Amino acid sequence: MGAGKSWMGRRLASRTGWDFVDSDTAIEEEAGLSIPEMFDLGGETKFRQVELRVIRRLLAGPPIILSTGGGAFCQPDTQQAIRQEALVIWLHARPETLLGRIDNLQSRPLLAGPDPLAVMRRLAVERQPYYQQADIIVDTDGLTQKQAFEKLCRQLLRAERKQA
Repeated sequence: MGAGKSWMGRRLASRTGWDFVDSDTAIEEEAGLSIPEMFDLGGETKFRQVELRVIRRLLAGPPIILSTGGGAFCQPDTQQAIRQEALVIWLHARPETLLGRIDNLQSRPLLAGPDPLAVMRRLAVERQPYYQQADIIVDTDGLTQKQAFEKLCRQLLRAERKQA
């Protein structure tokens, strides 16, 4: 949350000519339910099953820029599916930075409680071991969206040159 996945994903898609897909939106469209409704009805286990199925379907199609929910890459089967088919990018920033980028905390159910910063710090600690496995890590602390995007593009070019 607050990393800039959607903003940067859309710009990267524009540069590549590929479609941008937010996996959470695709999941909601396929299920005909919002993510909170899915959690209420089937719990996290059911949601993660649907998430894995949708991500596999998306990655099996034409090339896309895919933005996933924060917990997706922390699920072993989902992580494996993504790593097999995609270049994985982690847009890293400190929890304080991420929280400062979120305009409407009420739109983020995980952050609706009394101490959203504590939640962001806990998630950062829990998810860091998974995120560190990304192919490219872009530290976006202290950068504008445009600066972060330029940094991402430079790192993608370097990665492309290494593969060539």
